[in-house]
Amino acid sequence: MQFIVMDLEWNNTYAKKANGYINEIIEIGAVKLDGDLETVDTFSCIIRSQIGKKLRGTVKRLTQLTNADISSGMPFTKAFSVFRKWIGNDDTVILTWGDGDIRVLLDNFKYLNGIKVIPFLKKYCDMQKSFQKINGNAKGQQTGLLAAAEYLGIDPEMYIHHRALGDSMLTADILKKIYPMGIIEPDILDCNDDFYSKLLYKAKVIRNIDNPLVDKKRLNHTCESCGTPCTQLTPWKFHCQFFRANFYCSECDLTYSVGVRFKKLFDQVEFRKIVSVKEPEPKIEQEGTEE
Repeated sequence: MQFIVMDLEWNNTYAKKANGYINEIIEIGAVKLDGDLETVDTFSCIIRSQIGKKLRGTVKRLTQLTNADISSGMPFTKAFSVFRKWIGNDDTVILTWGDGDIRVLLDNFKYLNGIKVIPFLKKYCDMQKSFQKINGNAKGQQTGLLAAAEYLGIDPEMYIHHRALGDSMLTADILKKIYPMGIIEPDILDCNDDFYSKLLYKAKVIRNIDNPLVDKKRLNHTCESCGTPCTQLTPWKFHCQFFRANFYCSECDLTYSVGVRFKKLFDQVEFRKIVSVKEPEPKIEQEGTEE
């Protein structure tokens, strides 16, 4: 068994063939580890842009890559052919931080090669999902790579951020820390038809409060300070993916702005809640004249 920790950088660009925008991969970085989690080799490759010719400003600033870099890189098909040979024929688990890279990679294979599978992907693990088990965050509050490193006592400043190889090296060091905890193995998935069905499923935010998938118990709010059930002041209104309403705690004289989101995933409904204390409105003193 070997482990390949992979990271991708991409550029959001308009794709004529798709009549919409696509995240085009512009760099691969990976670390190969053996069964004892010893680093065996690394892989790094800039990919020539075939869809968009210019990088977005934010991508330039984060990655320090230039338009000249992506015009002189290796073509997508050749790059991933070389990457596949680098992986080799050993029993392999591919790991990424979050499943975004895998989704983008599948989109690129479909758009550029016309295939609906990732050829070298046999077993896969989303390390971010595994990490949630140890830091207690809910699914809707996913932990970023740098925050996870700091949580584990890894200095993130030792790595080059927002470059594929640097991020994959940091992720590999996180793997070395958390694998002995036994939380990775249960999340290793066989990349079969069910895996791709889940991966291709487009999550949908529920917009109707009366949808039977909405858990009505989630629509109550308890005071963050004293634990007293709050009184709902305003009806739920849908705005920016969240149902929003105000709640009041008479014990603490606090008004809360509460937002709840229900998102339909392939096999479950994801719930997220955001809460903030509303500042009391200032009293307006009216000036008058005495008669």
